[in-house]
Amino acid sequence: MNSQEHNPSDSPLPSSGGASPHELSSTHVTHVREDVAMAGRCANVHLPTGRTCTLPVRHPGACSFVGPEEAETIAVH
Repeated sequence: MNSQEHNPSDSPLPSSGGASPHELSSTHVTHVREDVAMAGRCANVHLPTGRTCTLPVRHPGACSFVGPEEAETIAVH
């Protein structure tokens, strides 16, 4: 059943899940390098390439990914 179908009382049915976009984003699984994140960086990992975003945490715009070697120099040990 989709959100366009109606129940017998002719009132629209709730959309699937009913979660707001904020609730959905908080449950979205992301992959981050914890060592880079501890340095205050975004640390999102692009899984196909293994590259890591080293921009500041919660940066505006798209991520800027660098290779594992460069991310390693930023990581907290």
